[in-house]
Amino acid sequence: MRTYTRGAPTVFFIHLICSLLALPVDENHGAGIPFQNGNYDGHPMLYFSKGEVGDLQLKAQGTHRHIASKIQEAGQTMLASPKQYLPPWEPADFSARWNEIYGNNLGVLSMFCVLYPETTGALDLAKDYMERMAAQPSWLVKDAPWDEVPLAHSLVGFSTAYDFLYNYLSKSQQERFLEVIANASRYMYDKSYSQGWGFQYLHNHQPTNCVALLTGSLVLMNQGYLQEAYLWTKQVFAIMEKSLVLLQDVTDGSLYEGVAYGTYTTRSLFQYMFLVQRHFNISHFDHPWIKQHFAFMYRTILPGFQRSVAIADSNYNWFYGPESQLVFMDNYIMRNGSGNWLAQMIRQNRVVEGPGLAGKGQRWCTLHTEFLWYNASLAPMPPPDFERSRLHFFEDWGVVTYGSSLPAQINNTFLSFKSGKLGGRAIFDIVHHNKYKEWIKGWRNFNAGHEHPDQNSFTFAPNGVPFITEALYGPKYTFLNNALMFSPAISESCFAPWEGQVTEACNSKWLKYKHGLAGDSQGRVLAALERKGMIFIRGEGMSAYNPALKIRSVQRNLLLLHPQLLLLVDQIHLEEDSPIESASSYFHNTDMPFEETAIEGVHGAFIRHKDGLYKMFWMDDTGYSDKGVLGYSGYPHGYPYNGSNYVNVTMPLRNPLTRVAYIFFGPDVDVQSFSIRGDAQRVDIYLVANDHTYTVYLLTGEVASKPLFAMVLADRQKIVFERAAGVKDAPPPEVSNYLGLVEDNLQHVKPVFQQLEKQILARVLNTDNFRKTAERLLQFSDKKKTEELIEKMFTLSQKQGKAKNARKGSLTNRLSDSLPDIFAQIELAEKKERQKSRTKVFEENPEGEGDARDFLDYSDLRRAKGRKVGYVKSRRYKEVLMDSIVRSTEPTISASYIRLFLILNTATFFMLLTLLLTRFQKTQNLHTQRCFYGILLIDCFILLCLYSSCSQAQC
Repeated sequence: MRTYTRGAPTVFFIHLICSLLALPVDENHGAGIPFQNGNYDGHPMLYFSKGEVGDLQLKAQGTHRHIASKIQEAGQTMLASPKQYLPPWEPADFSARWNEIYGNNLGVLSMFCVLYPETTGALDLAKDYMERMAAQPSWLVKDAPWDEVPLAHSLVGFSTAYDFLYNYLSKSQQERFLEVIANASRYMYDKSYSQGWGFQYLHNHQPTNCVALLTGSLVLMNQGYLQEAYLWTKQVFAIMEKSLVLLQDVTDGSLYEGVAYGTYTTRSLFQYMFLVQRHFNISHFDHPWIKQHFAFMYRTILPGFQRSVAIADSNYNWFYGPESQLVFMDNYIMRNGSGNWLAQMIRQNRVVEGPGLAGKGQRWCTLHTEFLWYNASLAPMPPPDFERSRLHFFEDWGVVTYGSSLPAQINNTFLSFKSGKLGGRAIFDIVHHNKYKEWIKGWRNFNAGHEHPDQNSFTFAPNGVPFITEALYGPKYTFLNNALMFSPAISESCFAPWEGQVTEACNSKWLKYKHGLAGDSQGRVLAALERKGMIFIRGEGMSAYNPALKIRSVQRNLLLLHPQLLLLVDQIHLEEDSPIESASSYFHNTDMPFEETAIEGVHGAFIRHKDGLYKMFWMDDTGYSDKGVLGYSGYPHGYPYNGSNYVNVTMPLRNPLTRVAYIFFGPDVDVQSFSIRGDAQRVDIYLVANDHTYTVYLLTGEVASKPLFAMVLADRQKIVFERAAGVKDAPPPEVSNYLGLVEDNLQHVKPVFQQLEKQILARVLNTDNFRKTAERLLQFSDKKKTEELIEKMFTLSQKQGKAKNARKGSLTNRLSDSLPDIFAQIELAEKKERQKSRTKVFEENPEGEGDARDFLDYSDLRRAKGRKVGYVKSRRYKEVLMDSIVRSTEPTISASYIRLFLILNTATFFMLLTLLLTRFQKTQNLHTQRCFYGILLIDCFILLCLYSSCSQAQC
């Protein structure tokens, strides 16, 4: 019987080693970004170290020269015209207008100096630039002192330049510039508790301001100002980690503010992801949202790679980048070359003059991160479906696109349709379903101000030519968004007697979304289907209008019959007692004016393009076609665009059903016949174009007589769009243990600062600065204990200096366990101050709805098991949760116990193994051997579990 068990110890060891090797550890989650763990060799340190500068300069001459040439061009341009690019000395001039350009350009200028330090005048220009910024009493804009975004741009640019150029600055400049960074960071930190960006999640201001504060904090941390930097870093994490949890609900990779403002968000969000991995070993590279975000970039670009779909406040394409964001995703997420390829295509097709030209204040600001994140080993590789038109549905955003990212040529057509929930499905459902209730208090925690009243809106670019476009960054009016309005108005309206969607804002630059009917506004995509080269899209927009209008349905159908022929059918279904009498549709083109046309009593309009005429005609289901109104809508002062050209088509409504059909076609299509008729259940449209006959049957009834959305007879071919293939909404559940996820990442901060604390003490050993440094580091500790500890440290440091061949680190190791946890203590002190401030706000504003009342610290909301919780009540206020227990200054109890059990279990394991091999291996009792092997296996399992827990708890 001994023969069967003789090899068991060997097998057991093999099994143990394999289990340990197979145990999942977070080492691979850093996506190739090495964790610094506080081990800095001075500056630079934010994105790269001093030892990596030489390698960066070599890359600029080799693999990265296509990006480096852009950096060089920017630097040489500033050198050639310094007066045009240097900030003014005068504070009145600096703050006179939106001034993000100064911070944005400073980042690329400092990178230019790093890559080409020999360039005459470059370093002097950069120093002069920083001196001028440092001379300003404030980086805010005079007319918008409540907005910290310009300050954030200046702070992130100035801090980055300070880090990159630190070794070129004089001692005086190093000290003065650090003071400027500290003051700006302190201001941002204070404002994070009262301004909207501290608690309005997934909004572009939040990552912009948080990354500025984080960048300043990291610079101060490296300079030894640990107490301030610790508090500020924790605050950034408390805000941003919540945002990243909420972002998991956005399943399609989109951002509700649209593509242009999306690049504003990701410019800073990707910096945050990089910095927290490099400096705190927090990885977000497996985040489900970022894995889908490439589609948001790729599926929204019009043919020719110069424009993107302009939904919500937008320019013609992207505010920031997007080359930097694309190479980031390729290097750290996708690693398939598609990001590098799309960045290359955008770079090669950049507009050099006219609409779509990058803004002067933004065109260079992501070049330094693009250079740093670019991975030349990933050969540019287009996605597998490139050069084939594809239909894509963003289920969270409520947007359908077709024909994106194609070369600009004949029959490469782009079509988009928008009908979704206000703020996107994730935000809308969080607000209305009371998800993440520990953090979220309705619309107060979100900001949909950059959205438009645009449910059931669309754009059309046959041959890549923008024919029907969005109206870009403008007033939040329904008629500017290719959507329907109704008359007569039954409530307060911006354009009486016409009434638009309930989110329309008459007296504000921002969309109405917080209160009343506006907060419930939504549209819905019912179908998005592709069959045999034809596209069918249906949306329902009734819930975007005032219920008092008594509209039963606002249904819009789009049918792309040919790449240059689009059929649009609107159906308005009224309640019997609906007061409205007319409907008005708008169609925009921001580039070219519309001109009138008519054929055999059917009215239309067209635009002139170098390729030919792009035309549209319209008719209702009785054959009536009224003349449209053509015009130009100018925007009020304060918007970046002047206005938009439009066609306005008004039709009388019949109760209960009215249908209106529109056809849009390009120069290669000749429509010979167009007619429409319908009944209660369906609409029939008959078209003859280029000697091809199209008969379209649209089933529009609420109860379908057939399981179809539509059917098309094209010559002798039948194309069916079946109802069973319609959109089925499947919103994600709330992220489980979302409080714990944030708390776990917050725990990564303190060990890094404690490591730096030890290093600082080690650096000043045996110097005159030792006592002064120790006093500053321990200033928040108990005074008596601090004096005793400093005296002990000072004595040991003197002994250390006298001892020959003594290792410098031994003193730090001996004192590390006796050092007080200053970070827990300053956190507690700061928390008490913030609680006093919040109480004061409540007392001074008993009826107010100010931003400060909407915000509570994450730590205040955390309901830990077994923790006593008290409530402070003040008149009519909601209960404010307070911690009644002071956090321990020692490491967490759970981590300490895990560490203890791990050590004891390891010792027990080896003791049992020794007994088995030395004594019980010789025994004849098989039962005894099996018992011991069983005990060892159980102990091995416990050991692995403890190891895994300890790894996660970082103990």
